[in-house]
Order: sequence, then C-alpha cells, then structure tokens
Amino acid sequence: MDIRYHSSKTFHLFNDEISYIFTVLKNGHLGQLYFGAAIHDREDFSHLIEMTPRAMTACPYDQDPAFSLEHLRQEYPVYGTSDFRHPAVEVMQQNGSSISEFVYESHTIASGKPNLPGLPATYVEDDREAMTLEVTLRDALTGVTALLRYTIFADYAAIARSVMIANQGEETVHLRRAMSLSLDLPDSDYEWLQLSGCWGRERHIVRRPLTPGLTAVDSLRGSSSHEQNPFVALLRPDAGERQGEVLGLSLIYSGNFQISAQVDAHQNTRLLCGINPFGFDWKLEPGERFQTPEAVLVYSQKGLNDMSQTFHQLYGRRLARGEWRDRPRPILINNWEATYFDFTEDRLIEIATRARDCGVELFVLDDGWFGQRCNDHAGLGDWQANPQRLANGISGLAQRIEGLGMKFGLWFEPEMVNEDSDLYRAHPDWVLRTPGRNACVGRHQLVLDFSRPEVVDNLYQQMSVILGGAKVSYVKWDMNRSITECYSAVLPPDRQGEVFHRYILGVYNLYERLTSRFPHVLFESCASGGARFDPGMLYYAPQCWTSDDSDAVERLKIQYGTSLCYPVSSMGAHVSVSPNHQVMRSTPLHTRANVACFGTFGYELDLNKLTPSELEEVKEQIRFMKEYRSLLQFGTFYRLKSPFEGNETAWMVVSADQKTAIVGWYRVLNQANKDFSRLRLEGLNPDFCYQNSVTGTAHYGDELMRCGLITSDPVSPLSELGRTDSGDFESRLYILKAK
Repeated sequence: MDIRYHSSKTFHLFNDEISYIFTVLKNGHLGQLYFGAAIHDREDFSHLIEMTPRAMTACPYDQDPAFSLEHLRQEYPVYGTSDFRHPAVEVMQQNGSSISEFVYESHTIASGKPNLPGLPATYVEDDREAMTLEVTLRDALTGVTALLRYTIFADYAAIARSVMIANQGEETVHLRRAMSLSLDLPDSDYEWLQLSGCWGRERHIVRRPLTPGLTAVDSLRGSSSHEQNPFVALLRPDAGERQGEVLGLSLIYSGNFQISAQVDAHQNTRLLCGINPFGFDWKLEPGERFQTPEAVLVYSQKGLNDMSQTFHQLYGRRLARGEWRDRPRPILINNWEATYFDFTEDRLIEIATRARDCGVELFVLDDGWFGQRCNDHAGLGDWQANPQRLANGISGLAQRIEGLGMKFGLWFEPEMVNEDSDLYRAHPDWVLRTPGRNACVGRHQLVLDFSRPEVVDNLYQQMSVILGGAKVSYVKWDMNRSITECYSAVLPPDRQGEVFHRYILGVYNLYERLTSRFPHVLFESCASGGARFDPGMLYYAPQCWTSDDSDAVERLKIQYGTSLCYPVSSMGAHVSVSPNHQVMRSTPLHTRANVACFGTFGYELDLNKLTPSELEEVKEQIRFMKEYRSLLQFGTFYRLKSPFEGNETAWMVVSADQKTAIVGWYRVLNQANKDFSRLRLEGLNPDFCYQNSVTGTAHYGDELMRCGLITSDPVSPLSELGRTDSGDFESRLYILKAK
C-alpha cells in the first residue's frame, strides 16, 4: 500500500489489488487517468490523457483546440466551463453565477484515516491499515476551497472518498450540489446493477446495459428508502458471480441520495455519488464549511461475489463498531406478530417463559408499551411506560425477564410523534410541517424535526431514563414513514434547503450519544422493515431489520440481494408464523429457519401456539444456531444460485480455516419427475476431505467445487412412496466438516 506524488504532478494510490491514478491538468483542474487492477508505478502517466480536436467543442485555450473539458476525464468537475455533463459541485454566488474554477493548490499524504465529524465513515484501528491523500482545490474568485479526501486500505480493494467544501472568501455562497465522489471512466461497456423494490420486497436485483444518457437511482423520501439502495455496481457484460471485472459503489449515508452514470457521446462514463442535489441548498457564510458523506469504491477482477466479500469484510470490521461488532448475536423472540398491541405483562412473561424453555436468549418488547399507546393513533413521543399495561414499568418487566435467565430488549420509534401525545401537545412546532399547508400523515404519525438540537436533546433524555433505569440489552430503533412537508419552523427561508441533511445529522447525533453512553446495548436499526438498510446505519447499529416481510420464500430474494453489499451479520432474519402475515403463504418450519439462520436469527411468533413436535423442532433449530452462528454470521459468504434466475436458490458460508462450511439449498416449487441436480461449491480447501451431514458421505474439496454437491431428491416424488419431505418450499442445510 502506498500513495505517491510524482514530479509530473501525478498521484498514484495503490495496494496489491488496485491502482487509482489522477493528475493535475494544465489548467489546474484534476484529471482522472485510471482506476482498476494494480499496475506498476511510473513517473509519468500523462500518455493516458486522451485529447483530440472535435467539432462544436468549447476550449479554455484558444490556441489549443484539443483541450476541452467536455471530453477530458476529471476528478471533481464543474459545469459551464466547457464541460456540459452533470457536475460534482455547484456553488451559487451572490451575483447569481454558479461558475467555478477549482484549481489544484496543495496536498498532504499521511498514514491512517481521519474521522468525519458528525458523520459515519469507515475507520482504522492502526495507522498502518490505510493511507490518506488530501488534495486542496481553490476557486480564486470566491475563495471557496474543496478538500478532496482519498483513503486506500492495505487489506481491501477499496478506496474511500469524501469532500469538504469551505468558504474562505468574503461573501456568502450557497452550495447547491456537493457530491462525495466523481469518477470518469474511459468507456461505457458496462452493465448497471442496482437494488430496488418497495415495502416487503426490498433490494431486488435489477441489471441492465448502460446506454447513452443518464442512468440513476436516488431517494427523495428523507431516508435511503425501500425503493432504492445507495449501492450500485458496474459490470463488464461477461461478468458474473465468480468471474469478470466489477466496480462497486456504496454511499455511507441514510438520507436523500443519488448515484448516477452518465454516458456521453464519445462513450465516456461519469459516475457521481452523494447527497441528492434536488432541493439541496446549503448556505455557507465566510468561515463555514460543509462535509459530504463518505463513498466507497470497490474493484474486483473476480466477479460480483469477490466484490461483495470486500464490502462484507470492510463494513463488518471497519464500519460497524462497538462491543457487538464481532460478537455472535443473541437468539431473540419479538412479541409483535404474536400480540401486536394486545398484551399484558403476564402475557409477555408467558411468551418469554416458553421461549426460554426452547433456548431463546433475548426477549424483545415491540410497539405498544408507552404513553397511551393502545393502537397506532396515540402515544408516540411519550417514552414512559404505560402503567395500565406494565404496572411495574420497564424496569419491573426487565427484572422479570432477567429472572427467567434471558436478556431484555425494547422497541423505540424516536423520530416520530402522534398528535395525540403529551409531547405534541406541549410542542406542536417540533414537527416538520410547511406553514399554511396540509400535513400528510403516515401511520397516523408526524415526523419530529431532528434538525433542531432541542428535539434531539429531548429524545435523548427520555430514552436515557429508560435505558439507564432498567436492564435493557437491546434496542430496536424503528422509523415508519417517509418525510413530507420538509420545513423547519426555526430555520430562515434561505436555509430550508438544509433541513433534509440536518435531519439525518440529528439522527446520527442521537445514535452517537446513546451508543456511547450505553455501549453494552445491541442496537438494531429498522425503518418499516428495510427503508433505511444502508451503510450509515451500520456505523451505529451493527444489524438492521432486513424487511417487514418475513416469508421464507420472499426472503430468498431480499437476503440474496442485500448480500451484494451487506454482511450476513447485519441482516435481521426471523422465523415467523405460518401462514405468513405478509403474503399468507404456508411454508415448512424447517425452511423458515433454514432461511433465517443466514442472518441474526430470531422468532416472530407465539411459541405457545406450536405443537409439541414443532417445539422440539424449534429447540433443535436453536441448538444448531448456537453451535454454528459464529460461522453463519461471520464466515466467508458465497452466492451459488440466484432466486432471480430460477426455481432454486443456494448460498454458503466457509470458516476462515476452511474446515467447516454450511450450504443452504432452497427450492420454491416442487416438480414432477424432476431433473438431476448438483451444486458447485466455492471456497473449500481442495485437499480437505469433507463429511456431508445429509448423506454421510465424504468428498474432497476439489470434487465438491468442480464436480459439485449432488442435490437431487433421493427418489422421485411419486405419491405411492408416501414422501412428505419433498414438497413445495423445500430446503436443506448441508454441513461439511473436514475429516
């Protein structure tokens, strides 16, 4: 790993896997030269600058018709000075002009990686893990500077990038666009992959060729959203899971974002990633500065799965933090689908007792415990226990749960308020609402104005009283609606374009304060399921509720798509009741567990309603999970068969020493007289002989990876054979142990 600056004014960041090269152009702008597999360093890479005179181009130099920013690849481009593509930055000056000339001024190179104040970001625990380049650009007319930060890691094929804009001039300016990353690529021979969906079917994989013009994903909902995720990948057309060139791009941010690829008339591709510029307007007084979120670039020559493993390792080890980062997660039961709002303390203890007898370690009380919360019309904002339901408060219930030998967890939705609440009656101006206009309501609730420090302080005090006064070991932090009428009652008109971002900064601030004060508490983020499953949340909460849809069949696609960027340890995954409450599908208990075990495992049902044989099955599932959860949550993950391409899905995890692997195989619908089938495995040691837990046979790793694991049913499913274990929604877990 190294960062070198050559006399040719060229920067080269490289490690064993990747190289990133850019230079100072003759007009002082930064020019992009190369990003990809590691190449030899040299003094001068200027031959990679491609220029030729073209018709209808504007040129900064009258005597040099070949030099036009319209065609040059750049690092942090602006619009309007011969470049007509979408820019990385736009600064509106007092005279109304948004033309800027950001010219190289200086740079520093240092070991390690600085933090981003107030924002989540990747980090290092030892300065030898990374090196950071900071390049300062200055616009001479306005005095505005852009500090471009690049971090290259020793052990990851990744570059982390962010930008800090500072107003060092004498006049106020407005920052209308400040992307975290811009990357110009020399061709457009890529396919674009995104994770899209909606509530209940988040992060489905969509892949299509890049074409001239603009391809983009974004959110304007105030959260990263169910609909789009702040992650994309560019793949060569021949690239797949295990081969080909892949570039992954992820934004560590939880609010409105945009990632776009613009293909110009000469097949150059410009990638932009950052805060969504729509509606964004940040006022910068002289002396003020603005920090963008961090974007992470990952490169692989070995396909999507290798790219995903880089994200898994980086985000799991150097984005997630705290006591729970590397610890196997407790097996929990959540009461929501068992009781909804209809519960008493004794009813909760009844559910917890049965769960304890089955081996569950953590009982989580969901919505309905606070204020006058008998339904979703009231109580949000009043974070004190309802004495009519919990006579001894949260501390009393937690003590009873602890007395059973379990840990206790609690649900909060701190960002929301009901109009029927003491908090709203006391502070009706604390909500986001446009003056004189109707306010939309979602789930009968309004959004608190987290851009206001006094609002965040109030929620911190309320939550601290609960967490400090009871034995709470886990918090589920929910957010159940998108932001509408985004207007703060305390900001002036020329700062209303800051509210969306200030809101997210307020959320981060509350998370930071709570996780710092209560480091033993395991936080799980949630936003009506997966509406805020993003890297920004992982910095504070090492796991996230993956989707409100807990149906095992639907979860195949949701968890498969999520794994493109996010580690298994981050995915909240539970066994729920059958028929499922979201899609009314009935699936076998073992299949529900076989899907959920590739995540942070738990139950979302009333175990008292199961049959004795089902309870024994649950006990066995929990025994299995306790034995293998470290491997399942922190092993090396491989996708083997995609649910988006056929009737079967398969994935696997392998231990670091390659001595143990678990293969998950899932079939949605049964077929008459099915074909023979086998599954080529990944990541095994070719010289190890592995015992197969399902068949009892032993096979060398090279055979399992090249010939494959046979997954054919033992017999054809003929009715007279009376088989009951080979129907629809079937699954198997193969445990492979080296002999």
